[in-house]
Amino acid sequence: MKLYVCWGTFPTPRPGGHPCANAYHALKDAGHDPEVIRSYGFAPLPAALNNTPGRRRAQELTGKRWVPVLELDDGTAIADSHAIVDWAAAHPA
Repeated sequence: MKLYVCWGTFPTPRPGGHPCANAYHALKDAGHDPEVIRSYGFAPLPAALNNTPGRRRAQELTGKRWVPVLELDDGTAIADSHAIVDWAAAHPA
């Protein structure tokens, strides 16, 4: 499985935590070890300014350049940190 994130999975002072970190830690807590793909960029920017391989793959999978996106081994994609957290809770390793 691959987890596409913006810059990393580190904690931030953002209320509720950073969505990419929340998704990553939920997967780890459920016993998964995702390959973390740093997508960089900033999704609200135009595609010409936000054209990294990770953002392109997120768009291929979901139609959007926003991360986090979880790509399962069968090619299924789960977008949005809340959906990834819910999936991890329901599918422990």
